[in-house]
Amino acid sequence: MKLTVSLGFWQDRPAEEALRTAQAADELGYPEVWVGEMATYDAFALATAIGLATSRIALTIGPLAVAVRDPMMIAMGAASVADLTGCPVRVALGTSSPLVVERWHGRPHAGSTKALSEAVDALRPLLDGAKSEHPRSQGYRLRLPAPHSDLTVAAFGPAAVRIASRADRMVLNLITPASAARLIADLRALTGTTRVAAWVTAAADPDQAAIEQIRRAIVGYLAAPGYGEMFAEAGFPDVVDYARTRPHPRDLLTAIPDKLLESVALLGDSIESRLAEYAAAGVDEVAIVPVSTEKDPGGAQTLRALAALNSESV
Repeated sequence: MKLTVSLGFWQDRPAEEALRTAQAADELGYPEVWVGEMATYDAFALATAIGLATSRIALTIGPLAVAVRDPMMIAMGAASVADLTGCPVRVALGTSSPLVVERWHGRPHAGSTKALSEAVDALRPLLDGAKSEHPRSQGYRLRLPAPHSDLTVAAFGPAAVRIASRADRMVLNLITPASAARLIADLRALTGTTRVAAWVTAAADPDQAAIEQIRRAIVGYLAAPGYGEMFAEAGFPDVVDYARTRPHPRDLLTAIPDKLLESVALLGDSIESRLAEYAAAGVDEVAIVPVSTEKDPGGAQTLRALAALNSESV
């Protein structure tokens, strides 16, 4: 199973630590870094900065919200990063959330699944340098060299899995091995060629700051459809039920046990066994999301520990 790196964008840490994480990943020999976006850097701008500050690592940009960025914009952005940096550039797509799409961007989130499907079809020719005749992008052709990017689709529900079956790779985020196995089984019923990656938060030597950082990252998912059921199945139905009463986030934080965090993260001495569980579930690639704290800025120590573990297993 391949190990890659995804930037964490931790809200309690300086934004520029994302670049530090990418540089550490490059220096340690990780083959790929995932460059998404939240509320700080634009993904294409950060990917360009990373490409100019590293020597060999490939870039996957996204998942990009298809309700916000249209296929031409995505293709032009990917080609721009590839041309300016000389790095291999891949593209990941997703539907994002109503908060990001509707409240932050003022766009409708309804219809995002259809937009995701259309984006996959429209981007194929665009990223290969052909003129697109898809309704989502008609008549445009890249003026820059085509990046020939692989396409990745972020999935959690059945519709997204079906769309991912037409992509090169499916990515799962905040997932237990058991839930990953079910989604991968659904994917394999459709195709045997789409690779599967899972973003998994990691802390090689977790202190209390690292644990609290992961706890804060999970709190917003507990009541969400699908995620709540996943955590209930993992053994925490009472926490999910409490989350769905909409308590104050501070109160919900105190109700989340450390064992719940362990169900979706790689922590300390259990990292090797947990990686084996994801591999057994059918995951081809774990994208490590390293915790970033004062003790381990940018997650460099965690990346070093997992790089050593990976080399020992080869």
